[in-house]
Amino acid sequence: MSANSDPNSLSMADSAAAPACQRILVVEDNADMREFLQRILKRRGYHYVGAVDGAEGVALASAERPDLILMDLALPVLDGYEATRMLKANPDFAATPIIAVTAHARAVDQERALEAGCDAYISKPYSIRQLFELIEQFLPPAT
Repeated sequence: MSANSDPNSLSMADSAAAPACQRILVVEDNADMREFLQRILKRRGYHYVGAVDGAEGVALASAERPDLILMDLALPVLDGYEATRMLKANPDFAATPIIAVTAHARAVDQERALEAGCDAYISKPYSIRQLFELIEQFLPPAT
């Protein structure tokens, strides 16, 4: 991150951190959160793909082949737990990192997300810095 005093701000130096070819699928039913994530991911150079529910997320994963998935857990149509199970059961996505991004902050929620197949977990509210540190554990930035 930049030396900016606001840990949630992004500088121009931050925008070149990720190769543009890396696709991140965001499965999130809240339109404001999708827009926020789209903005910060694009600023970092990621290709953003968005889905509004778990069923659309599974379908878009098949069509778009993301490098990483940010999965809300409380979703309409098909919840994030089941969407994650479906994706991880598919050999094409077994190795695709899925990060649970949720307001469910109890330890039991984290355990349930990991049992469903999520590779990592972050609870809302979180800082942009925390989110990108977690993403970069799975998608190292370009050097």
